[in-house]
Amino acid sequence: MKNILVPVGSSKNALSHLQYAVDFAESMGAKLFVVQVYNVYTKAGTMIKVDHIIERESLAYLNELVSKLNTKNVDITVKVLKGKLIDTLEMACKAADIDLILIEPRTNSVNDEVFLGKTSGKIIKQTQLPSLIVPEGYTFRPVNNILFAIKSAIIKNNKALTTLISVKEHFRAPVNLLLVKTPYYNDGDFDLKTDIKAVVDTVTETENATTFQGVLQHLQAFNPDMLCVVRRKRGFFTKKWENNVILKKDFSSNIPVLVLRGMK
Repeated sequence: MKNILVPVGSSKNALSHLQYAVDFAESMGAKLFVVQVYNVYTKAGTMIKVDHIIERESLAYLNELVSKLNTKNVDITVKVLKGKLIDTLEMACKAADIDLILIEPRTNSVNDEVFLGKTSGKIIKQTQLPSLIVPEGYTFRPVNNILFAIKSAIIKNNKALTTLISVKEHFRAPVNLLLVKTPYYNDGDFDLKTDIKAVVDTVTETENATTFQGVLQHLQAFNPDMLCVVRRKRGFFTKKWENNVILKKDFSSNIPVLVLRGMK
């Protein structure tokens, strides 16, 4: 893992989130790209050009945040980008060869009942890179135990597990696979191939209405430092993300959640 992207909003958790990003990047030996994306919708007849004002103020805001960090000699690049959120982030990720996006749950939501806000949800739901959701106020610590919860072990993309493997190898953390049999179960979903066998250390099978319920049932037993799930068309957060927002009553986590994609 060489390059990590951190989109920054206007949340009160921004400084804490960035410090976690720095600490995580230092541990992984990665570079950090701190970005803020803005878009301007002009009205007919408007004469005032505000692009340069927004860019200047956003850059000053990011630089002020970074100045308050213990950067620990991590290589940090700060950028302000104009455009549609997802398209702009996708281009930035491609240009900087990003391996992972670090997401704070609520980038600008003030609703305490919200776990994953609209902007964060949209980033995770629509971008094609793995993401790490870091709980608000969470302090970096080594990952000693990973719970990997899926409802199907079928992997058609040989790069789908790259990020999980990188974290596992770096921290020498065991990966406990939780196979959740849901009503959408298909024959072969629990057949473990060589690629996934090489990653996991233990395998547990359970039967639940959803993958999320399976996680709730077994979370305390495994006591992980990181939860790993997969974003699929009918995956972990599908129903919960219909409006890009997840409420705490539907899902919440006090540990980082690694969201993979591209397994099928």
